[in-house]
Amino acid sequence: MATDQLIRLFTDEDRARAFAAVALGADTPAKVGATAGLSPKDTAMALRRLQAEEVISATGAGLSVAYEHFRERAREERVIAESGTRTPDHGSGDRRAESVLRTFVRDGRLVRLPAQWQRKLVVLRHIAERTFESGVEYPEREVNEKLRAWCTDGPVDHVTLRRYLVDLGHLRRQYGFYWRPEGEGS
Repeated sequence: MATDQLIRLFTDEDRARAFAAVALGADTPAKVGATAGLSPKDTAMALRRLQAEEVISATGAGLSVAYEHFRERAREERVIAESGTRTPDHGSGDRRAESVLRTFVRDGRLVRLPAQWQRKLVVLRHIAERTFESGVEYPEREVNEKLRAWCTDGPVDHVTLRRYLVDLGHLRRQYGFYWRPEGEGS
């Protein structure tokens, strides 16, 4: 998340108050609402957006600030500032998709798969479109090689990536050959 996105996120007073409550130790929606002085509906909306933007996380232990996410974004911005290079454009043409791709795809590699389903869909579609030409058949060995390149030094293996692509219909499979359906992502 870029700094300007973070600023926009906290321009909403309810979200800022809900975030502050979580940072101060409120670990359930009820405690957040009570601490922040928000109605249950406003609390739910604020928490949903904060979780979608990955600034807070919900685990078995309750709500908490996603400090690692902040550290990761700070590292990214520092690298960009020090290198003097612009944030890479992945060519999606969609500002929100670019934001997701900047977070999870770097230098042609998958950093990690997003936990949030909608973001995962954006990343997987991007990988399918950048890796496989529509309508061309690829033997399984070649598919594995192409997907391994995305997984280098990352926590996701090529088999998991291939399974997601097939399950979501970005790749079709028959008799050991894979292809990206015509018109998929075009």
